[in-house]
Amino acid sequence: MITIYHNPRCRKSRETLALIQESGEDFEIVEYLKTPLSKEELKALLHKLQMQPEELLRKGEAIWKEKYKGKTLDEGQILQAMAEYPKLMERPVVVKGDAAVLGRPPENIRHLFENPGSD
Repeated sequence: MITIYHNPRCRKSRETLALIQESGEDFEIVEYLKTPLSKEELKALLHKLQMQPEELLRKGEAIWKEKYKGKTLDEGQILQAMAEYPKLMERPVVVKGDAAVLGRPPENIRHLFENPGSD
């Protein structure tokens, strides 16, 4: 089962979803702006992505610039900011089993389909 953390207003997210649909694999869509991830869920997601919180952060968002720009935040504070303001999370994120990738560019997700051991 594939899970996509999706924003339907984002072109890259829509393109990634189309690739998943073309794959024929079972998938679920999580619209993370409607159903924000908790700090714990974000931490688990980052572990699968093998990324640090700052790498998943959208620093160009207005909310980041208004509330956080220029401040030194630790990992917990960044996770808290993304949990409170889900727009700060880079998208889309695609998860299959214990593997996850950022769909920027959308083609990044193709290796998830080629790895049968990641279910």
